[in-house]
Amino acid sequence: MLYLTYPIRLEVQVITESASRLVDNIRKVFIGSEETIQLLLVGVLCEGHILIEDVPGTGKTTLARALAASLGCSFQRIQFTPDLLPSDVTGLSWFNQKQQAFEFRPGPIMNQVILADEINRATPRTQSALLEAMQERQVTADGVTRQLPRPFLVLATQNPVELEGTFPLPEAQIDRFLLRLRLGYPTQEDENTMVERFQASDPMVDLHPVTSPAELTDMMVERSTIRVEDSVRDYIVRVSRATRQNSDIQLGASPRATLALYQASQAWAAIHGREYVLPDDVKALAPSIFNHRLMIAPQAQLRGRSAQELISDIVTSVPVPVEA
Repeated sequence: MLYLTYPIRLEVQVITESASRLVDNIRKVFIGSEETIQLLLVGVLCEGHILIEDVPGTGKTTLARALAASLGCSFQRIQFTPDLLPSDVTGLSWFNQKQQAFEFRPGPIMNQVILADEINRATPRTQSALLEAMQERQVTADGVTRQLPRPFLVLATQNPVELEGTFPLPEAQIDRFLLRLRLGYPTQEDENTMVERFQASDPMVDLHPVTSPAELTDMMVERSTIRVEDSVRDYIVRVSRATRQNSDIQLGASPRATLALYQASQAWAAIHGREYVLPDDVKALAPSIFNHRLMIAPQAQLRGRSAQELISDIVTSVPVPVEA
């Protein structure tokens, strides 16, 4: 396989420049890894949902709010609690006494960017209200189906440590998240910067959009035109299938995960100023795409094997396409 060098198309250059502006804007508030923000933008370009998982106080909600503020999209935060009802998410019909008729009152889901904060604290019944919205980009309430605005993106946060009073997300819902991010603790330098930046006021107040929904829609269309050679596409499929054939993995990656890795690789290439996908793009994204989708076999867990290790082994063992 031979990759030739051509001048970068103007459309791809727009994606690269817009991604750079978004990263810079988000970093005014979120002090952390630039790669984490780039992964977040991969989800935006694929119009895929993102699960942000880590211990309390690491900036999960701040990162999600900073992204929403930078995109210029309509935004709504939903605080998930055990008493939250499905109608609190999708909306409900109420009787208007003046009109003597029922009217639909849209729920918070009828926005472009949704922050589902502490999503695992809601009951499975309420969590299921998100399934149709996340997959079909529509909601059905009182027997009527309504389309959601585009682009539509769910940013969900959850705390994997405190499990009391929580409801684990079902596999069907977890598989609908394009990728999962784990922020980790900041470095000493980043934490010093954070304290200095937040000591006077909250920089979130002064954060302004650097793009628009129309621009995002155009970039999503252009992302789908990023070239993926047949050998690289086959590599993506073989990596995904290898997770189903590993004896240490009880449940491997779904076909939806294969498609997610394909689309995410296109977005990653565009963000980095390329019109084509490299095998290295696939390697870089496989952990974030697969780690929440794999179910590790009990015997592997007893040996201390993690999803991250298994994905690394699989990516290393599958033959990589090379240049001619």
